[in-house]
Amino acid sequence: MKAKVDEDLCIGCGLCVEICVDVFEMDDAIAVVVADPVPAQSEELCREAAESCPVEAISIAE
Repeated sequence: MKAKVDEDLCIGCGLCVEICVDVFEMDDAIAVVVADPVPAQSEELCREAAESCPVEAISIAE
């Protein structure tokens, strides 16, 4: 699976990084994906991060 952060929507809250540090990190004031594709062992946490994003800036492609 692949994760993507919409830079125009991201508010830089950092919640995705707290939930799934293996896939997301902060780049200045926005989150970026650092694992492409998402490692199998991180898929569940990645989905949780996407669902937890307050502005729905994270999309998942299977």
